[in-house]
Amino acid sequence: MFRSPLTLYRSQICRSLLFLALYTLPCSLQCFAVLGEDASSVQADRAHIHATLSVKAAQKYTIHELHSPAGATVREYASSSGKIFAIAWQASTLPDMKQLLGSHFEEFQQAIQAQAQRGVHGPLIIHQPGLVVELGGHMRSFNGRVYLPDQMPSEVRTEEIR
Repeated sequence: MFRSPLTLYRSQICRSLLFLALYTLPCSLQCFAVLGEDASSVQADRAHIHATLSVKAAQKYTIHELHSPAGATVREYASSSGKIFAIAWQASTLPDMKQLLGSHFEEFQQAIQAQAQRGVHGPLIIHQPGLVVELGGHMRSFNGRVYLPDQMPSEVRTEEIR
């Protein structure tokens, strides 16, 4: 069966993203707030990666934006109750998905395996009832977002998480 160069390229990108998501955890951006847990770790995150921190208040949530000297930007979205309901990033490496997702990591792994078995190509997109993960990019330029739909304040639109 003939496969076009574009199909082969997309397949290669998908495999590369899956590999990176699963196996590069130790060399990734380290120590960001854990999805669904308390926002008190933002200051520890800032200190760990020597980042600058800016805090932007919205009506029902707060965005903690971290800028590392290496050029990474991470936005941690905290509800008024102080829980992290979403995280978005742009960086040259993938974040530590196990650290980032915490108790949701196993669900993430299962969704990746299911996508790989179905032969899904392109960016990694997981839409589960309790977890959304969107990863994309290429070597040295990754972006993504993760969020918990059931923990988002009702006034927040998913388009705001970027």
